[in-house]
Amino acid sequence: MSKILKALLCVVILITSANIAYADKIAIKQFVVKDNPFGKNEIAVVAVDTAGVIQEAVSGDFLFSINGFQELLKFENGTAFYHHKLTKSSFIYLKHENDTGTHSTLFYVYKSDSKMIPIHISWMVLFGIPVILAVLAYVFKRFIIIAVALFAIFIYFNHSGGLGISTFFETVVDGIKHIFSPLSS
Repeated sequence: MSKILKALLCVVILITSANIAYADKIAIKQFVVKDNPFGKNEIAVVAVDTAGVIQEAVSGDFLFSINGFQELLKFENGTAFYHHKLTKSSFIYLKHENDTGTHSTLFYVYKSDSKMIPIHISWMVLFGIPVILAVLAYVFKRFIIIAVALFAIFIYFNHSGGLGISTFFETVVDGIKHIFSPLSS
């Protein structure tokens, strides 16, 4: 009788451990960049929901691509600190891939004397500026020289801020992909 009881107890323990092992994983679907209050010239990556509320359940190590470099960020209570100093204002392109898909966001981090001010850059704005300049140059023939000069300034600003042409196109393509992806993700 005791062997049957031991076997039954082992089966119950195995079933219970299997249920715990297959618990829902916490996934980061949206994130924002904020000024790191604990480090000068550093930023923090914060996992948020669609309303912008911090997802405090997010804890652990998550792999991100930051400006093309793979970084393992350690999240605690929904916040991870990126411990690389930013010496000047620059673009920060974050990408995270998980079971629900690839999530990416582009920020321009403006560095002032006392803090960092991250500004979210929508792919529509990034794509819209050159398109508007091209349309204006086409419609108003005298505007061609001014449009070319403004386009050159746009390219120089992006390049000096650390936004390469590959990141530019990757941001636009990711934005277009999210338009056609299901709304459930």
